[in-house]
Order: sequence, then structure tokens, then C-alpha cells
Amino acid sequence: MKKIYSFLMFVCVFNASCYALSVNTEEPRLIVADKIEYNAKSEEIKTVGNTEITNKSGQRMTLTDSYISQQSGGLMGSDIQIWLGQHVYVESDSVNRTGDLTIAHEATFTACANCDSYGDAWDVWASKIVHNSETRMLSFYNPVFYAYELPIFWAPYMSMPDPGVKYKTGLLMPDMGSTNKMGTQINIPVYLSLSETHDMTFTFSYLTQENPLFQLEHRLNASHSEFRTSGSFTHNKEGENRWHIFNDDIIELGDNARATIFLERTSDKTYLQKYGFYSAQPYLDSGAKLEVFGQSSYAVADMHVFQELRDVSGNYSAPDGNILPNIRAVHQTAPLFGETYATFGADVLGISGDGFSSQRMIGDIRLTSPWTLWGGNRLTASLSTRYDLYNFGTTEMIDGTTYSGPKKRFLPSGYLEWGLPLFKPTSNWTQILEPRVRITFMRNLQDDEFALDNDSAGTILTDTTLFSDNRFSGYDLWENGTYADYGVRWSAYSESGHDMEIFLGQSYDFTDKESVDLNSGFSDGLSDYVGRISYKNSKWLNLASRFRLSQDNLALRHMETSAHIGKNGTFLNIGHIWSDNMGDAFLRAGDVNEAVVGAGIQLSNRWALRWNAIYNMDIGSFQSHTGGVFYNHPCYYMSLQYRRDNAIKQDYVGTTTFQFKIGMAIDGVQY
Repeated sequence: MKKIYSFLMFVCVFNASCYALSVNTEEPRLIVADKIEYNAKSEEIKTVGNTEITNKSGQRMTLTDSYISQQSGGLMGSDIQIWLGQHVYVESDSVNRTGDLTIAHEATFTACANCDSYGDAWDVWASKIVHNSETRMLSFYNPVFYAYELPIFWAPYMSMPDPGVKYKTGLLMPDMGSTNKMGTQINIPVYLSLSETHDMTFTFSYLTQENPLFQLEHRLNASHSEFRTSGSFTHNKEGENRWHIFNDDIIELGDNARATIFLERTSDKTYLQKYGFYSAQPYLDSGAKLEVFGQSSYAVADMHVFQELRDVSGNYSAPDGNILPNIRAVHQTAPLFGETYATFGADVLGISGDGFSSQRMIGDIRLTSPWTLWGGNRLTASLSTRYDLYNFGTTEMIDGTTYSGPKKRFLPSGYLEWGLPLFKPTSNWTQILEPRVRITFMRNLQDDEFALDNDSAGTILTDTTLFSDNRFSGYDLWENGTYADYGVRWSAYSESGHDMEIFLGQSYDFTDKESVDLNSGFSDGLSDYVGRISYKNSKWLNLASRFRLSQDNLALRHMETSAHIGKNGTFLNIGHIWSDNMGDAFLRAGDVNEAVVGAGIQLSNRWALRWNAIYNMDIGSFQSHTGGVFYNHPCYYMSLQYRRDNAIKQDYVGTTTFQFKIGMAIDGVQY
């Protein structure tokens, strides 16, 4: 007979809170048995037959013919098992306790009970398991590790934290893979638990053809903030110190303010790619941000310092100066009359770069008055005024000259917009047809040339550019004329989860422009046509496409398409962008023709295949592709992945790399 002499003793072996399965009558629990007898005088419980005891947290014990003493906390029984989770249990021939030590003899522990019909994925048998309730560590003597009831290896001794411990310092599961022409890489991570809200992971990476790599991840959660830092360092065989550091801190300053600190720096342009930390970012952004917000007001102050990672960049593809500072505040009033409201805005920006600088101050006010008229007609009128003050230092202007000194301008604008949504509900579908027209006027009363790229880089006509207050990105570039935007949107949705939309629109300029970007979609008078088409259902399909057609012959000028097909882990994702480049200086030479494809096949509830690729259709080759096979078991997981990178930049030449991972899981939580 398997007998146990102290209920509390054995529970403390695997439960950090010993009172959780205590026999204390003040602790809610459930005892189910074939027969239960209770002695009120001695406060003793006796059960006959199969017995199950469940505590407040849901953990349960099964045994036969038990005896429980309320006064002494003792328990006797046979065939005892303690379940610490859905798949976690321990059983033993006998248990005894001395001080902080609880000793289980001839014991078996597993976190993978009943995970497979053909046996537990793994369990550990030991001649003796000792639990120290003070250190909360389990020590296994002569442990034998079994996989599907087959002995795999034996060790004279091993230790681990008990499952009730959420965080414990120690070695994590290593992983390995090939690297970019640096041989095989073996990662050995060490987890350091500093408190329940503060920890870090240090990883030593051994490379067969390069010097070791050291990595560190630091995590700290405070009551109203969180801090995240990751970094790496190596001293390579060429004698170079190469490194990176990423940091992201969020600090809540009460109910109406939040501060963010972010840092992204690396030793050189190719280190992130070569050592596997690169995620296709064109530049790194470091700085800080302070946000203050109220019910109808918002203010943000931020600064940015950039590090370029590309070999070639220009004013139109990446920030070429540091932003110190950028302050923007907006306040919207309550309705002044009817639904009419006012919006006040202020903007301060400073940019400093290699030999140039500029500062600006902007104040603007807008009055917006929306009306709903007879027949469902919607009319919105808006008037805005804005005053700019600039100070330039050797800054390139739009006309190509370099200027130093102050500039100012007064910029009034306004628009009048009409729309009429027409609804047609039926038993299965609801259709909406909405024509929309907006007339916008904008004036630059000074007619001065302003900075080329303070924060504006021109405009590209899209379906989202129509009906906007300013068709140019940013604040610096400003139109001087009157134009009309018009379009029609049809949409339909059903109760069964189907949703469709079609939009087509165009812009017309009443004012002739001195120069026109050939790729912008605008021309003298009529612009190109822009539109979008989408369809989705709630089950397995989501399609969307945005396009631009030439206003001369309806030739396709630009198209972005995305599709998601599938469900339950089996899917196909397709993204495609094509743009006709007419040789303008703002864009790189050659047409843009690129596809992104992702696919997944769920072979079973545990096995899956995944694959993703970026394909440059203009030159007919892959930029990169990656894939792998993944196995997720309730008790462990493993994956084998590859990545092919065809990039070539300075000392980095892309190649194929592989990575193999395996890890344990307890109750579905991966470690």
C-alpha cells in the first residue's frame, strides 16, 4: 500500500502556498468520496473508497480510504496523487517531513499527464524527491527521464523550482542554428529573477567561425510604468567592437499624462543584419515623448535622433535631420451652436542636421459646422486660418536655393462638403450609396518659397488623399489655389457576415500649377482616378485593393492589393504593390513591382508549416524568404526554421540560415 502520513507535508512539495490544500476549515474546499464520516468533537474526517479533495485554486488530490485530522493537520491514505494543474501531478510511495524539508520516496513527477492517448510525453522518476519550502527548490536523486514510457537518460542529481514558483533564476533551454557566414551559433540563455516584476535574460552565443556574442534583455514593471531594454555586444576577429541597444520605457504620469523614452542605436549599418537583429527597418529612431490629454484636448512634445541604416538615402526617403523638439497641441471646444465647434492648434518644430537647421512656430484655428438637412443631405462648412513663423539656417528651399533667416506667412483656407448617404435595407442585405463632393480653397498670401523637406515631401494622390484638409504631407508645403474632390462610395453588408465596398473618386484643380510631379496623380485640371475595392466575410476571406487610373486613358498607374484566404491555421496571404514610375526625381528609377506572400498549412492540431517571402517582380528575384515546420505539444514545443536573405550591403552578404528550437511547456505555458 502506498501511504502518506502528512497532508500538509506533501502538498508543500509542489505548492508554493502550503495553505492552498490545507485542511483548515476556513479555507474553502470540496471533498468528494464514496462515504464521508465527520467527528465534530475531534474534528476528524474519515472517507471510505475513492476520495477527491479540491482546494480553492482548483488543485486536487485523489486517494483511497483517507483519514484527515483538523487539529494536527495529518492525513493518511493510499494510492495518492496530487494534481497541480490540468496535466501536472505527482505520486509517491511515502512522504515525511523535517523542518523545511519534505521528502518523497519512490516518486514520479510529470507535467504531461494524459496529453496523449499512447502515454505521457515525459515524466521523471526519482528514488527521492526533496522539497525545500524556504528556497522552493525541488531536488531529484537518481532521476530517470522518461519519454513516452521509454527511459532516455539518467543523472545522479538534478534540481528545479517547484511549479508554484513563477520566476526562478536558472538556465533556460538552449537553441542553435546557422548564422550569416559565421558558422553554427549555439545560444545558452540564463534567466535572472530579481523580483516578481523585475527580471533579465543573459544569453551567451557561441559561434564556430566568429568570436562569442553576448546578449541581454532587461524587463521591469512598476506600478504605473514599464521598462524594456535589449542589447548585444561582440568583439569580432577583425578587432572591431560591434553592438546594438534597443530601449522602450513607458511611464504613466497620472490619469492625464504619459512619458515614453525610446532608444535605438547600433555600432554600424550592417551589424543588425549580420547578427540577426534586423527587421527591415530603414533607420533607427531614438528620443522621448511626453503626452498630456484631457476630455477634448491633447498635447505632445517629442524629440527624435535618427541613425540611417541604408547605403543610399535622400531627402525624400528618410529623415535627414534630428528633430529637437516637436510640440503639438490641439483643443476642440464643445458645440458652440448646433453641432458647430472650434479647433485650436499649435505646433513648434526644430530640425538640425549636417550644416543646416530650421525652427518653426505655427498657430491655427478652425471652425467646423456640420448640418443634416432634409432628405438626409449632409452639409459641412469649415473655415481655417493659420500663421507661420520660420527661422532657417543654410536650409535648402523649394526653388533649389539655400537660405538663412526668418520667414513668415499667413495661410487661410476653408472647404464646403456635401454628401448624401442612401440606404436600401432588404431581408438579407443593407446597401449604402453615398455621393460626396468637397470644394477647398487655400491661400498663401506671401508667395514665398519655403523649405524643401522640413516635414513635407510632396503628395501622391490616393483614395485617402481625397477630402483631406491639405493634400500635402506634413505642414511645410501648402497649396495656393482652389480644387474640388468628388467621388461615390457603395457598400453592402449582410447579417451572415459579408461586407463589400467600392469607391471611385477624382480631383479637379481650378488653379493652374507651375510645376507638377509626374508621379503624383495630379495634373493641370483633372487628376487621375483613385479608388478601392474590398470584400470580406467573417469566416475565411478578406480581399482589398487600392488603385489609381490615368485620367487620359484609364491605364493603371498604381495598385496595392492584399488578400487573406483561410482559417484555423491554414491560410494564404498575398500582398502586391505596383507603381508606374515616370522618371520623377522624388522616386527611385524603375517601376515598383513587389509581392509579399505568406502561407500556412495546419497539418494537424499540433503540426504546422509556415512560409513567407518578399519577391521583387521588377528584377525577378526574391529579396528574402523564410519558412519552417512547427510542433506545439501541451508539454513541449519545437521548430526548425530557415531564412534566406539576398541583401548585399558593405560587409554583409545575405545567405541561408537555419535555427532549431525546443522547449518545455507546463499546462500549455511555454518556457
